[in-house]
Amino acid sequence: MNRLQPADVAKDLRQLPSLPAVVIDILGSFDDANVDVGVLADKVARDQALTAKTLRLANSSFYGMPRHVTTLSQAITVLGFNGVRTLIAAVGIAGSIPNKSQGLFDVEGVWRHSVATALVAKMLARHARLNPDTAFIAGLLPDLGALVLATRFPDHYHEVMVYRRENDCHVLDAEREVLGFDHATIGLALADYWSFPGAMRDAIALHHSPREDGVVDIPVLVHVAEAMAHALDVNGDEDELVPVLSDRAWHSLNLDGATFDAICGHAEAEFEKACQILRA
Repeated sequence: MNRLQPADVAKDLRQLPSLPAVVIDILGSFDDANVDVGVLADKVARDQALTAKTLRLANSSFYGMPRHVTTLSQAITVLGFNGVRTLIAAVGIAGSIPNKSQGLFDVEGVWRHSVATALVAKMLARHARLNPDTAFIAGLLPDLGALVLATRFPDHYHEVMVYRRENDCHVLDAEREVLGFDHATIGLALADYWSFPGAMRDAIALHHSPREDGVVDIPVLVHVAEAMAHALDVNGDEDELVPVLSDRAWHSLNLDGATFDAICGHAEAEFEKACQILRA
């Protein structure tokens, strides 16, 4: 089997379906302080399938709506624009992720880890006074590159998983050894293809190697959140290794024991419901 090249993956990405245009608009709006809520709601309303799924999830027990909502404007009134925007973006991204495992690669397990990362990132953002909605969506994204590699190039990625098992190493190290590049590189290419905004692109590119300048930003939150999500062991994988955590990133958040426990407890309490609604 020929060695996989990044150019091969980049070419294959162009064969993937694009995210719905309204989802791309919504992702871009996270960086826009002057977004027109009415215009964005009108765009979502034109996509009947997306609207129906959004309303179904908005009425799920996860949100605990005080009353049943039947229109997007009602959902925005009850949940707030940011809540509905985050829900729509998450639904659009989740719908792009395949749900069939490939050999040794557990697609569902990776997705569950992504949801746990998103929940922890959202809580960390509140602690750090950053946008929790941006952090939640960014937390869903870091492993998109691995999902693409495993589902589009299953034979090559099977070699990665075999190497990881035989050498008891992190997936990132196995990817670099077997492929010559890693899933963060491919995730960034996918983010470019799908026109993700800057903070979300950086969260993908830097989730294993955040900047060491001591600045707390979304990529730093996602980096720490991913390590915390691994520690929660949501998949019960005995072979799972917690990725290397940047000391500077960790200390920059200044988390005390009580805050750490509260964040982990919240993520565990909301985890199963979040998985269910995003995969509905």
